[in-house]
Amino acid sequence: MVDSLTHNLAAYQRLLVAAPAAAQQAQLEQLRTQTHRMIGLNVQALTTKNSASNQATERASHYLLACISLALLIGLGLVLSVPEAAVTPLRKVTAAIRHASQGNYHQTIPVESHNEFGAVAGAFNHLLVRLQEFRSSTTADLITERNRMESLVNSLDEGLLLIDQHRRILLANPTAAELLGVPVAQLVGQPADELAKQNDLLRSLLAPLEAPRRQQALAEAPLFTITQNNEEAYFRLTVHDIVSFNKAADEMQFVGHILALHNVSDFKRLDQVKSNFLATVSHELKTPLSSININLKLLQDERVPAEERQRITSSIRQETQRLQRMVSELLNVSRLDAGAGIQLDVHPTDLSQVVRYATDTVQAQLDDKQLRLEIALPPNLPKACADVEKTTWVLINLLANAIRYSPTGETLTVWAEVAGPMVQVCVQDRGPGIAAEHHDRIFQRFAQIPDKTGYRGGSGLGLSIAREFITSQGGRLWVESELGMGSTFCFTLPLVS
Repeated sequence: MVDSLTHNLAAYQRLLVAAPAAAQQAQLEQLRTQTHRMIGLNVQALTTKNSASNQATERASHYLLACISLALLIGLGLVLSVPEAAVTPLRKVTAAIRHASQGNYHQTIPVESHNEFGAVAGAFNHLLVRLQEFRSSTTADLITERNRMESLVNSLDEGLLLIDQHRRILLANPTAAELLGVPVAQLVGQPADELAKQNDLLRSLLAPLEAPRRQQALAEAPLFTITQNNEEAYFRLTVHDIVSFNKAADEMQFVGHILALHNVSDFKRLDQVKSNFLATVSHELKTPLSSININLKLLQDERVPAEERQRITSSIRQETQRLQRMVSELLNVSRLDAGAGIQLDVHPTDLSQVVRYATDTVQAQLDDKQLRLEIALPPNLPKACADVEKTTWVLINLLANAIRYSPTGETLTVWAEVAGPMVQVCVQDRGPGIAAEHHDRIFQRFAQIPDKTGYRGGSGLGLSIAREFITSQGGRLWVESELGMGSTFCFTLPLVS
């Protein structure tokens, strides 16, 4: 079509030069026809290409939309998945920290990778292991310390109550529970004021807490008298405030009271014993002095026969010896209380001579009560390391006690034997005997055990001093006795090596 149009155009141009108008017009119409046809073909081609282009554009738009949608989906997936991947390990760490704060150190974090989260998880797990080890060691220490303190508090012979600032009982040892007559389980954790409504002793213990002048009230308060094992026991109350430093408030704060019942029975008894001792000593001094005074007046009477004068003189001598013995006992006690100790002159001693001298000294007392004395000493009794003077004093004291408590006409026995590396000397009487619960008490200072007749003995110092003398020489002094079976006092001294 293009070639034909080009050929006709060239032919038309030639006709314009020499051809007639009709030929030119015919050629022009043919050229116009071909031109219109050419234009039609071009328009048709443009329309076809435009249609194809529109279709391609529409397809590209669909592809682009699909790609954008896919990109959006992929982006959204990444946006949702990446934070979840980052948050999940953080959630595990948070959960592990929460468990650790509650004391559960076994809840570790699984190490699933070797990235930063894996390193954090490993470090945190190591921390949990160290915390578990620390808690185990600390718990063991705390349990040991708690058991030690609990044993210490429970072993106290003093009643102990711990009350918080709200007057609730936090701690009560067995002694306090026994004194209050309430089991420990029913005391701990209970309001003290509520329990005091039903317990007179607890009410009395809480009373000083309300006093405006507590220390003065405690000082003026009488001793609490409580019966234990059928014996009266005396207790004194002390109250101490408990304060603790509050770091949050940066100040000392009151957190409770400690109520302690101190057993002062021994001091009370000692005070009573000393009072009795003073009364006894006064009586013991007054009696011989009155007797000596009366006897001296009798001696001044010239009408008294010589035999009577001799008896009076003997009586004065006995009373004087009694006074000397009492003064000697008091001096010995004062030396021991002053810490001067006992001066000993220890050397090999023949105990048979000590026994002979002691029995000769008390012979007059034996004759007075018509008592028989039997001495059973082995012929080959070895010598002992002893202070003659103090050992003789001990034996005379034991014989005097035996004479004092023996019925008239009975028999006393002094015997000795070798007991291993020691020599044992015993004085046996047929008196009323001593109850087992008093076997140790009679060797305490100022101790006096009344007999059936009400006689309370002398100053209550003789046996105490005798035990000091024997113990200082390396021996031992004790009693074997039962009520109604008489008594046997024995002491030992070391043999000469």
